[in-house]
Amino acid sequence: MTDTASASPSAVSERPPPPGPAAPAARRTARIAIGVTALLLVVLTAVVVGTLRAGDNIGAPGRLLVGYGIAWALFAAAVWTVRRVPARAATLLVVAGAAAVTLAGLAAPPRTSDDMFRYAWDGRVQAAGISPYAHPPAAPELSGLRDGWLFPTRGSCEGWGLHRTDAGLCVRINRPTVPTIYPPVAEGWFLAVHAVSPADSRHKPLQIGGAALAFGTTLALLPVLRRRGDPQRAPARAALWAWCPAVPLEAVDNAHVDTLGVLLTVLALGTATAGVRRGGLLGAAIAVKLLPVLVLPGALSGQRSPARMLRVAVAAVAAVALTYVPYVAASGAGVLGYLPGYLQEEGYEPGDVRRFALLRLLLPDAAAEVAAVVLLAAVALYVWRRGDPERPWSGALLVTGTALLLFSPAYPWYSLLVIALVALDGRWEWLTVTLAGTVLYLAGRLLPGFPLQAWSYGIAALAVITGAWLRSTRTRTRTRTRTRTRTRERERLTLHRDRAQPAD
Repeated sequence: MTDTASASPSAVSERPPPPGPAAPAARRTARIAIGVTALLLVVLTAVVVGTLRAGDNIGAPGRLLVGYGIAWALFAAAVWTVRRVPARAATLLVVAGAAAVTLAGLAAPPRTSDDMFRYAWDGRVQAAGISPYAHPPAAPELSGLRDGWLFPTRGSCEGWGLHRTDAGLCVRINRPTVPTIYPPVAEGWFLAVHAVSPADSRHKPLQIGGAALAFGTTLALLPVLRRRGDPQRAPARAALWAWCPAVPLEAVDNAHVDTLGVLLTVLALGTATAGVRRGGLLGAAIAVKLLPVLVLPGALSGQRSPARMLRVAVAAVAAVALTYVPYVAASGAGVLGYLPGYLQEEGYEPGDVRRFALLRLLLPDAAAEVAAVVLLAAVALYVWRRGDPERPWSGALLVTGTALLLFSPAYPWYSLLVIALVALDGRWEWLTVTLAGTVLYLAGRLLPGFPLQAWSYGIAALAVITGAWLRSTRTRTRTRTRTRTRTRERERLTLHRDRAQPAD
């Protein structure tokens, strides 16, 4: 060990000065910020619980919208105040708040999406040794796997989450007459949850699994942000995911498997280099839900080495291919499931366009889809050519967020990936994309005939543009200020040197 006497002068000079008169005031301000943030998190947790217990998206969309709005306001306030908390205390608040807000998502059964019931069914089918791509839930070949929860036989088959097939079968599973749509890593997750679930546990194991994934994403974000960003700002950035109301509502209560893809994407982008590990993790994320394929341009930001780019791309393709192998062996080409039908049903195919709301304000329907693909390709090319390799999430956010703005989906859980990328990058204005999807999903029943798709995503696009402009303006102002300061310092030093020179 080095004693004080032997310390170098530079080391001694770098020590912080003793606390001055401002120290007690700073500590008092920090304590107030900690208390206010903790209070906001308590209220946010209570509001999430109350919102989930208020009703579902069919019977009480207005109450859900009000609850969502209050929760988002509390979330914004908590993120604002935690920025004034010292880093260590802020980290503890982020972790504790993440645990509380995440657990709040367990307060009720699914309220706005019935996708979870398909997850439970697919896990059950695989546990029986049958490929989930082989038969639809209503197929007679699977009748021996039915129970009174997913296939209720009593009552009138009326209520939230219930469907009746043409053959008269009452089912909780959506689209019960078509095979599953989910890729193989998602199917592996469904099987894993089923394997550890007690008998007759119904929806709760999938919700607990979603909570574990959501909380795990928070824990994965913190070290990445500390290591590759500003340690002081890292907790506040992680809070953009940890406390976001969409996380307990979509990742936990509705248990959307997208959260698994989000966690894998965060782990992929948090790796030090764009190599095989990053490509493999991204491939696994793509094999959960196809949406993480939009992250690939960001993962290759600024890369010029063909070998490095090839390693990422080959690893991603290999990961997807390997996960499909056992299912292809069991089901052949049927592993695509209902994906082609889903694209047509959701209005993404030519001749039946119901997406691309912003582009359709300017272009005919037939041209809107082509324009969306061209614009998205241009953004991806820009990110690859001009992106920052030290901040791959920045380009990933730009491509993924732009895709959602252009394609304008009606499902808010699609933007869970955007929320995590916002936490990594800090550009909070992209969270309005999540709000747009939520408003579109819930308020459609309240405003029939109103062009809500164009309005919601149009406002989100304006918010993104405004945020980018304000950030650019602030950056230019800071640059000018630094330039003026350096110029004045040089002039001062020059004047001082001239005065110090002896006269001839």
